[in-house]
Amino acid sequence: MSQKKILMFVGDFMEDYEAMVPYQMLTMVGHRVDAVCPGKTTGQTVKTAIHDFEGDQTYSEKPGHNFRVTANFDDVKVEEYDALLIPGGRAPEYLRLNPKILEMTRHFFDKNKPVAAICHGPQILAAANVLKGRSCSSYPALSPDVERAGGTWIANNDTFTNAHVDGNLVSAPAWPAHPEWMKKFLEVLGSKIEA
Repeated sequence: MSQKKILMFVGDFMEDYEAMVPYQMLTMVGHRVDAVCPGKTTGQTVKTAIHDFEGDQTYSEKPGHNFRVTANFDDVKVEEYDALLIPGGRAPEYLRLNPKILEMTRHFFDKNKPVAAICHGPQILAAANVLKGRSCSSYPALSPDVERAGGTWIANNDTFTNAHVDGNLVSAPAWPAHPEWMKKFLEVLGSKIEA
C-alpha cells in the first residue's frame, strides 16, 4: 500500500472520537495525517468534546481530550495532499467561516480527491458550496444544510452505523459509523489491507 498524505481539519470542541479514532486508524495503516487548525501551529492543542446518544432529543456533551495539531495551518500546500478528512462536533460551525478552509475544501472536490466527512463535518461542505447534485450523510440536524446547499441528504439508520459514498465523498452520521466510514474511505483512497 502506498502512503497517502491526508489533510485533517481540527478545531476546539470537535467530536473527540471523530478526530482521535480516524487519525489513529489512518496512521496505523501507514498513511500520514496532518491535523491543522486556523491560528494554531504544530504541537499546540485543541479541546475536544465527547458527544453521546443517551436518549435525549439530541446528543449530550462532555469534555474530551486535548488533540495535538500536527502541522501549521498557514504552511499547508493543499495540492500536496491526496485526501481530506473532516471530523464533526462543534468545530465545523466556526471552521466554515474561514475562507481558506472553504478554498481548501473546494480544491479536493475540484480535483476529485477523496473526502471523508462525518457528523457536523458537512457544514463545511455546505459552506464551500460543493454539495450541489451530490448525496451526503450527516448528523440528522444537518439535513436542511445539505439540502439547502443543493445536495440530497441520506437518512441514517437508528444506530448511526451506516456510511455513504458518492464518488469521492464518503460521509457518515456520527462516530458509531467509524467501522463502515473508515472501511469505505480506505476503499476510495485505494488502500488495501491484507490479513
